[in-house]
Amino acid sequence: MSNAPANGANLAARLDHVRHRYGHVHALDDISLDIPTGRTIGFIGPDGVGKSTALALISGARKLQDGVVETLGGPMDDTRHRNSVLPKIAYMPQGLGKNLYMDLTIRENLEFFGRLFGQSARERNDRIEKLVKATGLEPFTERAAGKLSGGMKQKLGLCCALIHDPEILILDEPTTGVDPLSRRQFWELIDQIRKTQSGMTVLVATAYMDEAARFDQLIAMNDGKVLASGTADEILERTGADNLETAFVRLLPEEERKGHKDLVIPPRTTHGDVPAIVADGLTMRFGDFTAVDNVSFRIEKGEIFGFLGSNGCGKTTTMKMLTGLLPATEGTAELFGKPVDGQDTELRKRVGYMSQAFSLYAELSVYQNLELHARLFHLPSDRIKPRIDELSERFGLSEYHDDMAESLPLGVRQRLSLAVAIIHSPEILILDEPTSGVDPVARDAFWQLLVELSRDQGVTIFISTHFMNEAERCDRISLMHAGKVLISDTPHEITQKRGCETLEEAFISHLEEASGIDDNAPAPDASAMNGDDETGAMKWKPAKASIFSLRRLWAYSLRETMELIRDPIRLMFALLGTAILMPVFGLGITFDVENLTYAALDRDRTETSRTYLENLAGSRYFSEQPPLNSNDELEQRLLSGDITLAIEIPPGFGRDLEAGRSPEVAATIDGTMPFRAETIHGYVEGIHSKYLNERSMRRTGLPAQTLPVSIETRYRYNQDFKSIYAMVPSVIALLLMFIPAVLMAVGVVREKELGSITNLYVTPVTRIEFLIGKQLPYVGLGLINFVLMVAMALFWFEVPMQGNPLTLIVGAFLFVFATTGLGLLISSFTKTQIAALFGTAIATMVPSVMFSGMMQPISSLEGAPAVLSTIMPTSHFMSISVGVFTKALGFAELYPQILTLVIFFPALTVLSMLLLKKQEA
Repeated sequence: MSNAPANGANLAARLDHVRHRYGHVHALDDISLDIPTGRTIGFIGPDGVGKSTALALISGARKLQDGVVETLGGPMDDTRHRNSVLPKIAYMPQGLGKNLYMDLTIRENLEFFGRLFGQSARERNDRIEKLVKATGLEPFTERAAGKLSGGMKQKLGLCCALIHDPEILILDEPTTGVDPLSRRQFWELIDQIRKTQSGMTVLVATAYMDEAARFDQLIAMNDGKVLASGTADEILERTGADNLETAFVRLLPEEERKGHKDLVIPPRTTHGDVPAIVADGLTMRFGDFTAVDNVSFRIEKGEIFGFLGSNGCGKTTTMKMLTGLLPATEGTAELFGKPVDGQDTELRKRVGYMSQAFSLYAELSVYQNLELHARLFHLPSDRIKPRIDELSERFGLSEYHDDMAESLPLGVRQRLSLAVAIIHSPEILILDEPTSGVDPVARDAFWQLLVELSRDQGVTIFISTHFMNEAERCDRISLMHAGKVLISDTPHEITQKRGCETLEEAFISHLEEASGIDDNAPAPDASAMNGDDETGAMKWKPAKASIFSLRRLWAYSLRETMELIRDPIRLMFALLGTAILMPVFGLGITFDVENLTYAALDRDRTETSRTYLENLAGSRYFSEQPPLNSNDELEQRLLSGDITLAIEIPPGFGRDLEAGRSPEVAATIDGTMPFRAETIHGYVEGIHSKYLNERSMRRTGLPAQTLPVSIETRYRYNQDFKSIYAMVPSVIALLLMFIPAVLMAVGVVREKELGSITNLYVTPVTRIEFLIGKQLPYVGLGLINFVLMVAMALFWFEVPMQGNPLTLIVGAFLFVFATTGLGLLISSFTKTQIAALFGTAIATMVPSVMFSGMMQPISSLEGAPAVLSTIMPTSHFMSISVGVFTKALGFAELYPQILTLVIFFPALTVLSMLLLKKQEA
């Protein structure tokens, strides 16, 4: 379906026969649209109908699959055009603060976005001052984004989107989950901005039909198709409806609205029993912050009680205290006259809880989720299947039994969540914003189920919502703000007492009074945002695309550094991890074989046998233990690990030796560890030969055996033959491989999980700026670790540095770039932080230990191990580290390894760029 641009105006965007799929699901099914410039266009419909996909394609955030998408006069599948128009587009993704960084303050978030669009410090400061003043955020610029209310987060997100004067502003459900007051303030701000920037096109997706009426033009969507487009009045006239929600229902295909009827709520029957829920002075504190402050209410059995309030006012916290998930700091909560106790399983069986977010097992099917929760609530085995069948028929879930929960449409998912919540037939049902994003038909069907539970079965329902038409369906509601209950009464009484026409107006009035907002006070002046105000501030030029920008690179580097510094646990592990692992590996991994325990079974007991044993006792390699008395004792002490070597001297040893015969001495060695056993064998043979030679020299003046060649062992390096001199430099290489790579591994994938990766997709920043900018802080952290480990090697382990320290520093610098590059590579293609961490740990530790020359010489490796040793940077830096510390080497000897390390950084960066997409698939 296509709508012609008004008055022949230029098009801001055009979609022609666009199709988009996620697996087998059609998000967009052959839609065509013409979107004129300078208008506010509203995409209306519930979650999952294609609104977000359409907006993401227009913004360039998502890669086009089929059809044509043109934005600002050019195709968005043309990389050159897309890069050129990104500075002219602002995209605010779905979700509260999805384009923000919660550890950064309001000002720091705005400065980050200013740098992404190439703004100088003077321009950034000027724009930031105007934006925060216009949006009312000026008093809170040093507050972290994570501590803002939902409405303030959305205002900050809008500021970040507007900091570069875009020609198209795209807002994807900017007010979903936001309270009515914040919603009204948000749209008033948008209206003011449009007055000062009339040429700006605003594209908005929303699930709230009541706010859609303010848009110039509406595009109603369902199941990937356009149902209708036009002004709100045109759609109302076409459908014969008196409101947009009814109009949307009438636009739906017959099969989807089949059986839909206006919801009628019969009067509640008073049961006169003990109240179902009683809260008396409930208070919850988190440190110095009071989330819930002295909340009291009383809810009767079978009542539908609505809980309304501003974002972050404490609704969810109160619900968790009522379910026993959180113990109250002060006050009491009772269910059915009994104090709430999180450990009381019998009481919890009488309560059903449906959280705000989908909390079922996405990897299980619908039937498996129902069966699992039935078993968790100890339903008798013979009751499980009949109960599942009953709820499946009642909630329309039978046809979805074999579908995975994650693949369900949102409305079906909510019905499944409700079925799970009541599978054990609870008497109280606590629902935290259960219908957010659900289409009107599914929402009415959901409420029909709630009414049946309340009126027919006497189930008490405690529900929170931001939909005012839902609040009007409740028997009573409670308005909450800043942890306090403002009023509790029926919706009609609250509206009448406030002298308002609608419940929404009454709600807003109460919130304004509680917040100290003067309804007659002038709104913030958004006209100052265009840089053309009465102060005479400079009119800044729009941002432009460029191939490379140090300012954009620095933006990501500075932001990553600030987030790293403000995460004390991660920073502590990064630095203390080195201090802990260095001695663990340095002292724990050793090839020294000293102080071996041994015992002798001397059956000769002569001066000759004692002299022979004194050679063992005087060696630094052996530690003598109490003598053995029998062969049984010998076996037992070897078995227990008390000794690793047993020497057995036969009777007549001294006599046979004096007579020139060759008596045999038995050396029994614990062979559990072959390497150590072979070393013990060598030590024993050496001491035995030394004894025979010394005895022969005393008697004849000649060695025991006369050879034509005399072999004398000398060590070129590490003359003391201490493994610590090799192991400590090797551990430096090992930890420099592991710690920086693991820290870097979460750098990109964390943004994917949080959703802030969208800023890469829709801003002019290039992939190389993004990658190197994120890498630099971890390179710096890796070099700090290097300095710390070298200091420990020199002053704690007392390993002398024999070679050129500058060679070691250059090698470490290049090596840290390589190791962080490896973590960046893995982070570029993984989707979760867990996968990135495991992948990096496996890819770094195992090859680094086995194929770096630490366990065996690289020259002895063949086949795949030899190839791995070549492509792993650890083997090259280990040669540098051990060479400088122990072999007194410098640039002249180690330049091949240094040149090899130089190659890793560009190679890994190019691979990361290829794997990191600039658009979402």
